[in-house]
Amino acid sequence: MTVIPMKTILQRALLAGFGLVLAPAAGQAHFRLLAPASWIEENALGDPQKAGPCGGTNADYGKPTYAVTEVKGGSLLHVKIQETVYHPGHYRIALAVNSPTELPLDPKAETMTDDKGKVMSVSAAVMNPVAPPVLVDGLWSHDDHVLHAFETDVSVPNINCKSCTLQVIQFMEQHPVNNPGQFTYHHCAVLKITADPHLPLDAAWPKARD
Repeated sequence: MTVIPMKTILQRALLAGFGLVLAPAAGQAHFRLLAPASWIEENALGDPQKAGPCGGTNADYGKPTYAVTEVKGGSLLHVKIQETVYHPGHYRIALAVNSPTELPLDPKAETMTDDKGKVMSVSAAVMNPVAPPVLVDGLWSHDDHVLHAFETDVSVPNINCKSCTLQVIQFMEQHPVNNPGQFTYHHCAVLKITADPHLPLDAAWPKARD
């Protein structure tokens, strides 16, 4: 297994996280990234996962696993998650070639204020059709508790990159504001993609920097 330096990535992964850390409360959703291998260690609930773009919290950056998943460009990558605490919503998968800072912002939420003055998420925009860096959006949309794992195969662009960042996020509906993360939970995996020489390179994606 290739060892990827994580100091820089960890710092970038926490750029979106500011403010106080809130303890998990009843009704908050959680999920674990089962495949590909997560870039940080996850507990039974999938924590730490609040801070964007790749998990952690303001107090817990996460412990690197140094896991790297090797993938052939132009092939299918199996993605599997387990929702450990139910909440209605959907998932999105994106890919950054050179840095996690290339990942898209969390979905823009439509909100409402309940009778207690609490801001709650209602829905979020779904990209359709998708375009880089998003691979799939509106995935595994559900409004009921699901006991089985969610699984799908996503098409990997035919590119070369030694350390791509695959991001899987969950947007939560009917949810109060988390700090950090607002209405989204985050997990990432490190991919090493080697282009298939028999296929044309995907020009829509940026070239990997040396």
